[in-house]
This record gives sequence, structure tokens and C-alpha cells, in this order.
Amino acid sequence: MRVRSKVLPAASGEWLVGPRREYRRQRPCSAADRTSYECGFTLLELAVVIFIMGLMLLIALPYFGGLKGEQLRSAARRMAGRATYLFEEASARKLVIRLVFDLNDNSYHVFVLDPYAAQPLFTPDHAPGGAPVFLPPNIAIRDVTVEGIGTCRRGLIACQFYPEGYVDATLIHLVDSSGDVLTLGITPFTGQVLIANGDLTAQQLFTQ
Repeated sequence: MRVRSKVLPAASGEWLVGPRREYRRQRPCSAADRTSYECGFTLLELAVVIFIMGLMLLIALPYFGGLKGEQLRSAARRMAGRATYLFEEASARKLVIRLVFDLNDNSYHVFVLDPYAAQPLFTPDHAPGGAPVFLPPNIAIRDVTVEGIGTCRRGLIACQFYPEGYVDATLIHLVDSSGDVLTLGITPFTGQVLIANGDLTAQQLFTQ
């Protein structure tokens, strides 16, 4: 009479004995096994991951340059919008409005004066459109040229908007950290603000 051997249950990793063979039960990888060959990454897998990361970086690099340029254009558009708004506000509110550029602080501020007051005096404008504006750290006001005053590269300089519908002709150069320059020009009789790429003079800007 032949007696069959019965395989007895065993804990993970113990030897199991049968009638024809003996084998070791394979247990799943644990955290302690991560450094073993069976549970780690192959060189091929690592190469594929590095290749994909390099490809993504190569695709994204041109957009970082575009982002820098967009910050400069955004700062120029915001300044142009503020100047256009002040030109209209001076006529509507019958005030002399002064736009002060602080080249040391890379900012600009708005002051107003009532020409019909008993003691006319420029005071900070507390209207919604008079809030101070500070440029981003990588954008700078390189210089400002105002009609009748000249060119300023440091300190304070201001252009004025008059209630009669006139503004001091003004030329502004904005520059970013990569050296790109945008030129803004405020036209005296219409208040229109022109924006152009490059380091332009007033004559070049208004005749192009």
C-alpha cells in the first residue's frame, strides 16, 4: 500500500516538502528588499526615464525665454494703460495729474492738483487708478525723457496731464534682466501711448 505524502502549510520563506520535489515558497518584495536585484530598476528603465526627462526639458526651455519677454511686455502695457487713463481723468476731473517715475525704486506714483483751489498743492491720488505700481524684480525703468525737463536715469522725474487735454511728451525705456528693451512714447495732444521693441529715440518711435 502506497502512502501519499501530504504537503504541510508553512510560513512564508520556509521549506515545503512533497513526495517528488522540495521547493522554497517565494514571498513578495518588502521595503527591505528594494535594493535587491529582483525588486530594483534595470539600467534600461533608468535610461528611458532620463531620456524622457531630458526631452521634456528641451521642449520647455523656449517657453522660459518667452515668459521673460512676456513680463516686459506686460509691464509696458500696464504703464501705457495707466497713462491713457490719466489723460482722460485729467479732463474729466478738471485736475492737473502728475505721473512720477521713481527710477531708484522701479515704480511710478500718481499725484493730483486742483488748479482752482485756494492753495493748489499736489497730493497723492487715492482714486482707484492712482495706486502706486512697482515693477517686477527683473524689469527696470532705464530712463525717462520728459519735454521741457530732459532725460533722467536716476531719482525722480514726472510728466503732467492737464485738464485742457494735453500731456507732456514723454519717452520711457523699460529693460529686463536679459537686456531686452521696450520703448514707450506718450503723445502730447492725444495721450496715445506707442510701444515698440528696441532702444528707440522719440523721432524713431513717432515716425515709424
